[in-house]
Amino acid sequence: MTTDEKYMRAAVREAQKASAIGEVPIGCVIVYEEKIIARGYNRRTIDKNVLSHAEINAIRKACKKMGDWRLEGCTMYVTLEPCPMCAGAIVQARIPRVVIGCMNSKAGCAGSVLDMLHEEGFNHQVETEIGVLGETCSQMMKNFFKELREMKKQKLEEANTL
Repeated sequence: MTTDEKYMRAAVREAQKASAIGEVPIGCVIVYEEKIIARGYNRRTIDKNVLSHAEINAIRKACKKMGDWRLEGCTMYVTLEPCPMCAGAIVQARIPRVVIGCMNSKAGCAGSVLDMLHEEGFNHQVETEIGVLGETCSQMMKNFFKELREMKKQKLEEANTL
C-alpha cells in the first residue's frame, strides 16, 4: 500500500461517516509531516449549511491545528474532485498538493468542469494526483445515489397505494 493509498483510505472512512448519516459520501483528510491533522466529511444537510463540505470542514480544523490560514506543507486527500467553493478554499489556503479519489463531471474544479487548481492567473497552483482508490471512491458515490433513487421510488409507490 502506498502512502497516498493509506491516507485516501482514511478519507474513505470519513466519507462512510457521511453516508451513515444520509449525506453524500465525501470525505477528506489533511496530512502534515506524515500525520493526519484534520478530518472532514460532508454535513450540508445535517448542519443545514451549504458551506459544510468535507474539504471546508477539514480546512477549518487544519487551520486551527496549524495556527495559521496557510496550510503550506500539507497534503489534502479527498474522495471526490472539489467543487468551485472547495477548490477556491484550497487555493486560498495555499495547500500545495491534493490527492483526489474520483472526478466529478458535473461540478468538479480540478479539471472536469473547470480547473481552478491549476489556473495560471492565480498566485498559487496545486499539484494534483488523481485516481487514488478511484474505483472505491466512485463506487461509493454510485451506491449512495442508487440507494437514494430506490428509496424515493419506494416512497412514491407507497404513496400511490394509499
